[in-house]
Amino acid sequence: MKYAENILETIGNTPLVKLNVLTKDLPCLVLSKYETFNPGNSVKDRMALQMIADAEADGRLKPGGTIIEGTSGNTGMGLALAAIVKGYKCVFVMADKQSKEKIDILRAVGAEVVVCPTNVEPSDARSYYSVSKRLGEETPNSWYVNQYDNPSNCKAHFLSTGPEIWEQTEGKITHFVVGVGTGGTISGVGSYLKMKAREAGTTVKIWGIDTYGSVFKKYHETGVFDENEIYPYITEGIGEDILPLNVNFGVIDGFTKVTDKDAAIYTQRLAKEEGMFLGNSAGAAIKGLLQLKENFTKDDVVVVLFHDHGSRYVGKMFNDDWMQKNGFVE
Repeated sequence: MKYAENILETIGNTPLVKLNVLTKDLPCLVLSKYETFNPGNSVKDRMALQMIADAEADGRLKPGGTIIEGTSGNTGMGLALAAIVKGYKCVFVMADKQSKEKIDILRAVGAEVVVCPTNVEPSDARSYYSVSKRLGEETPNSWYVNQYDNPSNCKAHFLSTGPEIWEQTEGKITHFVVGVGTGGTISGVGSYLKMKAREAGTTVKIWGIDTYGSVFKKYHETGVFDENEIYPYITEGIGEDILPLNVNFGVIDGFTKVTDKDAAIYTQRLAKEEGMFLGNSAGAAIKGLLQLKENFTKDDVVVVLFHDHGSRYVGKMFNDDWMQKNGFVE
């Protein structure tokens, strides 16, 4: 009989799915790494499990402990699933721009959720960075995950996501495109793919998708952390107003920025034209890929990673009233 011992054993080995409609004007083959097939419906399940395993191994996370993390929702879901199986409590801190669905889903799997204001500086005592760090210091027998700077985040993708993509494309991948938030996915996958390409005598370009209001693109191009780049934005899960240690800028060949409006519209288009019911960052990723069109040739194999599931955005990008209120549709 074939079965998984628990839900955590179903993490990974997600399929590659060809895009057909939105990419019809591109000369290359475009494949999506479809991460919603993970049990928590996002790519973050991979690094959540790795971060917990490594923290258990070196004693940072002890039996009966409380896992504390600031999350936009998906990392929290991955951590919560692992915590249920392994017997930990969870407290998650979220910014108030995240969808209600994400907050409700985390509470549904038994986590305590603390909601903080979005429009404050990262160093502000009310920010979700500051609150999660403080709770980690104040809570007995707790472990503050810190996915932004935790090397196990990047490690998870070097050990699982990257090898899967290389194997699934039989080493023919020429470009990897992905939204950048904590940096773990792009850095881990990018490092692995570039290592394998060097061994094979080929090249792989790594492209990051950024959003307006985030510092990544300018910092990558100039080395300047420009606070004038920072302002509130709607797109969820990508971009930052800090420089996480997990973003390995040396692995990334370039960034393109996608507007909130385009990200929202293309999230809807993926559902209606490709049958791909995905999250907000997928809309940003596919629009960003289209913006990079001149970088692709007919022989290229481009893999774009789709982070999470559309069910977390039903009240936002998939709600016409919300889209009108934000000026994204007439």
